[in-house]
Amino acid sequence: MGRLVGALVVIAMLGGAAQAANTHASGLPLPRFASLRSGEVNVRAGPGARYPVEWVFVYKNMPVEIIAEYDAWRKVRDWQGTEGWVHQSMLSGKRNVIVAGNDRAVYEEPAPNARLVAKLEEKVVARVLRCRDDWCRVEVAGLRGWISRENVWGVYEGEKVD
Repeated sequence: MGRLVGALVVIAMLGGAAQAANTHASGLPLPRFASLRSGEVNVRAGPGARYPVEWVFVYKNMPVEIIAEYDAWRKVRDWQGTEGWVHQSMLSGKRNVIVAGNDRAVYEEPAPNARLVAKLEEKVVARVLRCRDDWCRVEVAGLRGWISRENVWGVYEGEKVD
């Protein structure tokens, strides 16, 4: 009986540790998208200032996907799949997308036969106003229109953004 109680205590403790490992520092869901607050963001090898800077992001407002959290540090992934750690103060909850591919059409309405508003080059960053179905309404350089969700990175498939 004593061994059974001891085993149950160990199992309960392990279950608590596993549950603690799944909680996030911010309390927000993972993964999720954010954007860079600055035009110069150090990306580190690990979650802390003692880790070396591996590279520097230079696109202000560029979307990144937060895939892990540790204290005030966020592990992020960029649109090319590169991962590293940045301090939470360098991130914003504003939603942006980055254009994937050249000459991506932006339309007046969410339909491929609507009037063309603009064509965007690869790596252009646009502010997301909302997304519905397969389309996102974006703003870039004062122009607003709808772009196919498949032509941008920074929103999940089927995600509703208001």
